[in-house]
Amino acid sequence: MNILLINGSKAFGPAQGRLNHTLHAHARDVLTALGHQTQETHIDDGYDIPAEIDKFLWMDAVIWQMPGWWMGEPWIVKEYIDHVFSLGRGKLHESDGRHSATPTEGYGSGGLLHGKRHMLSLTWNAPIEAFIRPGDFFDGAGVDAVYLHFHKANEFLGIKPLPTFICNDVVKNPQVERFLADYRAHLQRVFPA
Repeated sequence: MNILLINGSKAFGPAQGRLNHTLHAHARDVLTALGHQTQETHIDDGYDIPAEIDKFLWMDAVIWQMPGWWMGEPWIVKEYIDHVFSLGRGKLHESDGRHSATPTEGYGSGGLLHGKRHMLSLTWNAPIEAFIRPGDFFDGAGVDAVYLHFHKANEFLGIKPLPTFICNDVVKNPQVERFLADYRAHLQRVFPA
């Protein structure tokens, strides 16, 4: 497969992005060893919008590597999406999918990237229980409900989700070796050789 690896970490305040950089590099190494082709974008290093649009046309799947900041993606990831997805009209999406004859029908069906997939690889200080335990912070909704907007942004282009990977409690109880082992197993399941 052709897999686009997008590193959405941001050096900011006490966070320097080391774990996300490590996971991003680990994904590249694991996927390459499995025989997949990869291209990479480190958003914080800058990017060329037409080149990024071409990467989305090239890829079979995209992995979004990023920390959870204030209940979602860092602002640089949202800015990247705003730039690349918006300026990709005619290549990534044709329209919002609606027609003037039926303006209330078909919103979100104008994507041109059908058959492609996306995966989230996330790092959070919150423990997993905050996402899955009823009565806890996210009231048992799960991580994918927290990222519904992100999944829908990809789906607007026709890209369907793959199982999400998340590292939890990364500040108060970092377990980097376990995170890497778990991520390797996840990648091997989702992207077998």
